[in-house]
Parts: sequence; C-alpha cells; structure tokens
Amino acid sequence: MANHSATKKDARQAAKRRESNKYYGKTTRNAIRDLKTISEEKTYGEKLPEVVSMIDKLAKRGVIHKNKAANLKSKLSKKKA
Repeated sequence: MANHSATKKDARQAAKRRESNKYYGKTTRNAIRDLKTISEEKTYGEKLPEVVSMIDKLAKRGVIHKNKAANLKSKLSKKKA
C-alpha cells in the first residue's frame, strides 16, 4: 500500500473511478443486449439513439476505445437498415 498521502488519495480516486466506469460499462452492455432482442423495427429505431449516446459517452470517458465504440454503433445500425 502507498505511504505518501498524495498516493493514498490517488488510490482512493482510482477506486472511485473504477467503480463508476464499471457501472456505466455494465449499464451500457445491458442496454445493447436489450436492444438486440427487440424485433419490432419501430421500437428498435426509437431506442437506438439512446444506446448510441451511451456508447459515445463511454468512449468519451475512456472506458472503451473510440474504435470499439464505432464498431458497436456500426453493428447496431446495420440491423436497423
């Protein structure tokens, strides 16, 4: 464990960020999974922008890579088209 107070604080902050990132990542994965199960085109089209926004936020925060976000959005959009 860290001995300096600044390093201890950094460890606390990292743990807090990690928990937050896990929450947002899991929530987005669940939303993607739920979106994939929708069979009606109209409902799918309504939910797609919400999920795409969630994916963009994950990429912006650095939870996932921007290319992975692009791939996810592309796959979801293909199903709509």
